[in-house]
Amino acid sequence: MQRYFVEPIHMREHEVTITGDDVNHIVRVMRNRVGDEVICCNGQGRDVRGAIEAIEPDAVHIRIVEEGLKNRELPVQVTIAQGLPKGDKMEWVIQKGTELGAFSFCAFTSSRTVVKLDAKKEAKRLERWQKIAKEAAEQSHRSVVPQIENVQSWRELLASASGFHYAVLAYEKEESATFGRVLADMTPGSKLLVVIGPEGGFDEKEVAEAEAAGFAAVSLGKRILRAETAPLYALSCVSYRFEQ
Repeated sequence: MQRYFVEPIHMREHEVTITGDDVNHIVRVMRNRVGDEVICCNGQGRDVRGAIEAIEPDAVHIRIVEEGLKNRELPVQVTIAQGLPKGDKMEWVIQKGTELGAFSFCAFTSSRTVVKLDAKKEAKRLERWQKIAKEAAEQSHRSVVPQIENVQSWRELLASASGFHYAVLAYEKEESATFGRVLADMTPGSKLLVVIGPEGGFDEKEVAEAEAAGFAAVSLGKRILRAETAPLYALSCVSYRFEQ
């Protein structure tokens, strides 16, 4: 059964109105008709099953038939901060990271970041990344669409650590502190920030700055992971710790 995210204002007590691009998806792609059932989510934890009552050129009207569907969100809120990678790797991180349960994403720039975005390019990337997150959330039956934050500078990222219960920086030269030890201390409801470097990683000065700002430098295992692999490894560890 296909899942769609709608604005909370369009999900009322007994009915839902779907608008925008999803109308075309329902009619042209899925070829749904009156009476077919879909799942609708308001992105704030309310998931309902409904039956299509009417189809208009710019709207589909749904009658709610069941409330309180199964919640599939991770018990902890994980934000992935990814050093801005080359090519379309950020799209991969967002798509697969959403499937694995990430709560939000932000790209950042640091000393070894190669990619540079002007304001126009950043706006287009953010719009595309948010669309990818929405589609991946629908595909994986999430109740929440991860938020894509604006691209941050290194200083802005360091300052954000205070907004989380735990903040870690993946560092390939760290040997004693492991990500698993951090997870062992966490409880459901915790907010975790995981920082992954760009393709060139972090220099020692940046690691020292992060630790001074409250981050814990941790190892993600014995092998060196690609920039786009590391966040998926981290999310898999979180899922195993809290869901398996």
